[in-house]
Amino acid sequence: MTTTPYASEAFLHQILGKAVGASASDVHLKVGQPPGARVHGDMVYFRAERLTPADTDAVARILLASRPSTLSNLPALRELDVAYEVPSLGRFRAHVYRQRGSLAVVMRSIPLAVPTFDALGIPHAARALADETSGLVLVAGAAGHGKSTTLAAMVGHINATYPRHVVTLEDPIELVHHDARASISQRELGTDTDDFPSGVRAALRQDPDVLMIGELRDAATLDAALEAAEAGLLVLSSVPVPDITRTVRRLVSLGASRERLSASLLGIVAQQLLPVPLGGGLMLAAEVLVVTDTVRAAIAQPEGSPPLRDLATKN
Repeated sequence: MTTTPYASEAFLHQILGKAVGASASDVHLKVGQPPGARVHGDMVYFRAERLTPADTDAVARILLASRPSTLSNLPALRELDVAYEVPSLGRFRAHVYRQRGSLAVVMRSIPLAVPTFDALGIPHAARALADETSGLVLVAGAAGHGKSTTLAAMVGHINATYPRHVVTLEDPIELVHHDARASISQRELGTDTDDFPSGVRAALRQDPDVLMIGELRDAATLDAALEAAEAGLLVLSSVPVPDITRTVRRLVSLGASRERLSASLLGIVAQQLLPVPLGGGLMLAAEVLVVTDTVRAAIAQPEGSPPLRDLATKN
């Protein structure tokens, strides 16, 4: 029987600890290369042996230990998101996937503490959107540019400020919120609910004030999110596009009418993480569109209206 050090959870924790110590955002474990990490946007690799199929299989088994039904049918796994926590180190969003017939893993580092607006450098116009009571607020950006972290900061602000019930739908749960002034119900796809659309519709029966949906990834989720906003909830979500203009185009392409969207939308925060010169890490750059009557008209009837990017504030 082939033995591998990666069968030891303590060994995996050592790798993750070194990566976090180097300020890595992600850890990559793929057959044929040493363990890798993304540090300030660049891929770097550990001075270690190249990973074998037995190594990545062992890591996957550790990550999926809480999902026995998935673990029992591991050869059939194609891709799956799962949360993983290392005490005193942090939480990780692990994506287990298959490539060239073998398993691979990418683990996104998530801090234990919920970040604040000040710590992230969130613009004041974006912060004000979290104080609203009903409507749709979107965070846009490419993969890996901190959309989930900004949403978590918004939920954290509401939790610290208002006596509300917040329901989150996440795939998987990343940052864990502890009740402060608000009551936070965090639900994970595959564990607590089947999918985003059914989770949203169930949430409407859970007496919520605020609903956070991890991502508007399809037409059914978008329609459910708009229904929730129209029902008087504050709905927070993300869209995986890089700017404000393409956010609106994406929602329209998913089937939302411009009239319906303009009536429910409160604002869009489009963000990007940029490297700080001389290895200083990453900083947030954002443009914020706060919906006014002029913006509503531009969304509903773009012909003859100023471009949305011209109506946004930049930070």
